[in-house]
Amino acid sequence: MSSSPENCDHCHLPLPPGETISSNIKGKDLYFCCHGCQAVCETIYGSGMEGFYQRTIEGDTLQPPPLFSAKDNSELEVYDLDEIQGEFVDVLGDIREIHLLVEGIHCAACVWLIEHRLANEPGVLEANVNLSVKKLRLKWDNSAVKLSQILHHLGQIGYAAVPYDPDAAEGQIKKQNQALLFRLSFAGFAAMNLMWISIALYAGADEGEFKDLFHWLGLGLATPTLLYSGYPFYRSAITGLLNRHLTMDLPIAIGASITYLYSCYVVFSGSEIGHVYFDTVVNFLFVILTGRYLEAMSKRLAVQSSQRLLDLQPKISTLITDDETSIVPIRALKEGDWVLVKPGEKIPVDGLIIKGESVVDESMLTGEFLPVAKLTGDQVSAGTTNKDGVLTVQVSQTLKNTALGKIIHLVDEAQSTKAPIQCTADRIIPWFVSVTLILSSLTFAFWVGENFEIALMAATSVLIITCPCAFGLATPMAIAVATGVGARMGVLVKHGAVLEILSSVRHFVFDKTGTLTQGKMLVSTLFSSVSVDESGSRIIKKIVPDEANIDKLNGTEKMILTLAWYLETHSEHMIARAIAGFGQQFKVNLNLNSHLNSDLNSDLSKHLSKHLSKPADLEQIKVVAGSGIRASYQGQQIAVGSLSWIRELAELSDVLYHQLDEISREYQVSGSTVVYAWLGSSAEQSLPGDGGLMAFVVEDKLREDAAEIIKTMHHQGFHLSLLSGDKQEVADYMAEKLAIEEVIAEVMPDEKYKVIQQKQQNGDLIAMVGDGINDAPALVRADVGIAMGSGTDVSIDSADVILMNGELGKIPLAAELSQATLSTIKQNITISILYNIIMVPLAMAAMITPLVAAISMPLSSLLVIANAARLRWRFKNK
Repeated sequence: MSSSPENCDHCHLPLPPGETISSNIKGKDLYFCCHGCQAVCETIYGSGMEGFYQRTIEGDTLQPPPLFSAKDNSELEVYDLDEIQGEFVDVLGDIREIHLLVEGIHCAACVWLIEHRLANEPGVLEANVNLSVKKLRLKWDNSAVKLSQILHHLGQIGYAAVPYDPDAAEGQIKKQNQALLFRLSFAGFAAMNLMWISIALYAGADEGEFKDLFHWLGLGLATPTLLYSGYPFYRSAITGLLNRHLTMDLPIAIGASITYLYSCYVVFSGSEIGHVYFDTVVNFLFVILTGRYLEAMSKRLAVQSSQRLLDLQPKISTLITDDETSIVPIRALKEGDWVLVKPGEKIPVDGLIIKGESVVDESMLTGEFLPVAKLTGDQVSAGTTNKDGVLTVQVSQTLKNTALGKIIHLVDEAQSTKAPIQCTADRIIPWFVSVTLILSSLTFAFWVGENFEIALMAATSVLIITCPCAFGLATPMAIAVATGVGARMGVLVKHGAVLEILSSVRHFVFDKTGTLTQGKMLVSTLFSSVSVDESGSRIIKKIVPDEANIDKLNGTEKMILTLAWYLETHSEHMIARAIAGFGQQFKVNLNLNSHLNSDLNSDLSKHLSKHLSKPADLEQIKVVAGSGIRASYQGQQIAVGSLSWIRELAELSDVLYHQLDEISREYQVSGSTVVYAWLGSSAEQSLPGDGGLMAFVVEDKLREDAAEIIKTMHHQGFHLSLLSGDKQEVADYMAEKLAIEEVIAEVMPDEKYKVIQQKQQNGDLIAMVGDGINDAPALVRADVGIAMGSGTDVSIDSADVILMNGELGKIPLAAELSQATLSTIKQNITISILYNIIMVPLAMAAMITPLVAAISMPLSSLLVIANAARLRWRFKNK
């Protein structure tokens, strides 16, 4: 800690002129720029935490203390209200846990100070700081200490903390990325200008009258670039040394520094045999910063994933009080309140239906596309969509305590605890750096007795020629090529490190709906019951719905199909859309005007011809929640819906009902739904067979390549599991059809998360393949999350790998690519080591000058680049 009267003894910023703020602390006269710094410093010393100043990097400045830290604690007491904490705390009991976004954290010393200061605070149970995202996970006993007191204590030592909010976190990350972009741009500007100077020097100007001018211009450009653009590397290197850890930034800092200092030596000494390498310094920093910036941009994905989930939560609701309604924010609701949910609206809370009937789209939770019928007394969940009827819901849970809130919490928790893979190069770098420093020092010591400049040049040559460029490129170059190859094949890899993990994964867990299936409902089979046999019993006929078979339908069957098609266009139900889509295809593929059967009389022929040119004149259209839709047409009744409902309308015989029910049960086992269309007869006009019934088998079909891909992955030795929110019998049927050995069904999103976690605890590396919002926690929890490109935005944001065209066949290809990438990384590291084994002894023997070293240094990098490029040829035709 400095005692300079020019700088503040806390934040190290210059002292304001004409004002003296000082304190005598432990026998030392210390000076401060403001009363805030004075108060913070006194608090740190008073708490016995002066070790903070020993851990702060020399010459580094701190941010000024937050304004509220010097104010009265009453301003923070708003955070003690349960109504406020309810947004950020999962359980409002005595023991509470919250994530805080902390302003002012900038290094490991800040982490140490915060954790140690709070550890001594009565009532604080845990305090863990995440330096990369400036987030503090706090667990405390609310009966012993209030949150406002903890925030106040943080303010006293110079940190402003507020409950974590994704919007604020994204703003903080954006601010950091912007600062990194400024450093990158500065280095790029300097690199472009130094390029012209380098061209002039290499073209012969280093021997002419302008030699000194060019050298000084290079120095003028390189110096601010090294100080400003190189600052993050120096800071990281020094922090690593203080924590006894040799990081990748240390050789970068050493290489840049030695090269810069040697070039300065040549400029200032006027050496005739030395050369300047300012361009090497600046170009080196520019290339490394470019990679760092691209890496930093990917960190925003975690915040975006949480934000997309938060967007599913309605912000307002319609509160019912004394038969009146009012629009209120969700946070104003409490347990027991009544809310009104209109058709098409998202349900704002978890609750119980006390009035009304409807169908609800719960795909966000279950992943299943079929809407679920909801009656009075049924439970509904926040974020799901009310499709048809008006519902009155009694509130049971809001915000973070809802099923949606728990999904958001699981995603955040998994993102904060999922440890990144350590690259192979990073495991070697500490040893490599140590050996490099020792060899350079030995070289200098060996030659210094003979000639100082030779010693300096030889030692510098060792550092330059062993600069970890090849090591730095070994992993990212292979990953860059691999991600490019993957993108060309339709496999988008978000994070390069995931390729290293994926190469070791032997267990794949598949979601069912939208992953192994097509994710859309289609009509796969028709059944017709419009004719009777000699005994008067109905004949049930199975029809494959292709163009030839549709062409053979009789007039009544065509009439039912046509009216059902038009009727279902009035519904937003998933199955209705499937039937409407089938009807549209039926109309396009078949010209009924030229294929009318003889059993259809001329009047009906005219009607049907009219139907095909414009919508049918349907009247009294009515949606019956949970049952179906009905209407009248020309005095007849047309209804499409469940068998039990149609039985009531058409007064079906018990024999026919049981025959049709048996068909329904048969298809339900495979996850299909059978919907019935009934056309009732009228007094004015009779139809052949006295009306009739037709059935639509609607299903989410397996992807065409699913069976083949599963078979291929079995042959490759992968262990496969099916994880689904669907019914057990449906999941079992699917698994048996695909020969998947393990089935886990009827699981909610949080249960999927726990299943993946359990498998990881058993020692497996897990790859999860999914496409829905309900898969997001499992995708983030898994070692590798793979999302279908046709899936939801949340699943795509939560995954590490995206199959752009939704092709399952790309999964084994992605696994093969990852294995090839890891092999290439190992080859690149071997190339770099062999290069150093050959070149370092030559440099130590003073047989290589820094100029030759600078020329030779890229050779290992070029070899690494060429080897990585082989991946393109290997996967050229795949």
